[in-house]
Amino acid sequence: MLIPNARGALSETVFAAMRSGDTAHLGEAPPSDTAEDAQLTLWALYEQHYRGFEDVAGELEWDPQLIAVRRGLEREFEATLRSRMPEAPDPEGFEEAFFAFVADHDGPSLAAHVKRKATEEQVHELLRHRTIYHLKEADHTTWVIPRLSDRVKAAVMELQFDEYGNGDPNRLHAHLFVRGLQDSGLDATYGAYIDEAPLETLEENNAMSLFGLNRRLRAASLGFLAAFEATSSSPSRKMAQGLHRLGFPESMIEYYTEHVEADAVHEQLAVRTICGALLAEEPELHDDVYLGAFSAMDLADRYAERMLALWAA
Repeated sequence: MLIPNARGALSETVFAAMRSGDTAHLGEAPPSDTAEDAQLTLWALYEQHYRGFEDVAGELEWDPQLIAVRRGLEREFEATLRSRMPEAPDPEGFEEAFFAFVADHDGPSLAAHVKRKATEEQVHELLRHRTIYHLKEADHTTWVIPRLSDRVKAAVMELQFDEYGNGDPNRLHAHLFVRGLQDSGLDATYGAYIDEAPLETLEENNAMSLFGLNRRLRAASLGFLAAFEATSSSPSRKMAQGLHRLGFPESMIEYYTEHVEADAVHEQLAVRTICGALLAEEPELHDDVYLGAFSAMDLADRYAERMLALWAA
């Protein structure tokens, strides 16, 4: 993957420095023009910790000037996420309170639209945007594993082992998505559609990386995971039904049917065995679990609202 096209003054300056390796002047980098400019810059800086870019030297992953830019953007983004969050439920009876918190969250459903009304062109656009996450599915949670106690670590590994295909690379969830993309006539190259990704897609992916790459936010990462799993099974069924209605290939449908059963199991594991165990050991992390959970649902809502409004227009 090559570094993406800039979307403003900040990304243009940072990306030029990443390509050239001359980062000394980044302390004087201009402010971001827009939220999209800031989020794309942050996404590219995070991506150095995943697969990186062919046109950026690997040694720049920990360049202090680039890390300084990243930290500034992270502080602003974390403040935004925290400002959006409602008051967390009472700490008593965490598991039941968490499931109620998720059930009470009412947002727009892209899956319901795909099931009933979406066109093939709309679904193709949705899938292109989803490549930004699904081609590295579950990786952001893996960052958290070394930061956990043995009990919580083992539970996360149980879930991750399933996400990574139970040891079979052909069953890796990201690989299932690749097969579905290819059979649907879409480009399955990692990062191929980053220049199409809207602000909401960038924010959703950056939140996962923010929580996963910062040890102090480990509870938010696990809360994001728990809410993601708890809200995935039913939408996955609707997605599969919509793809079948539109005549998409079986491999693309299989990606979603795989998640219907898997995520129904994962939600119990993520809420009770992972987050419940974490809070039993570190109850002071309670509010951060909900920061992650609310961010997962809120960011998905924001993307759904954008796309449904765009398609309606």
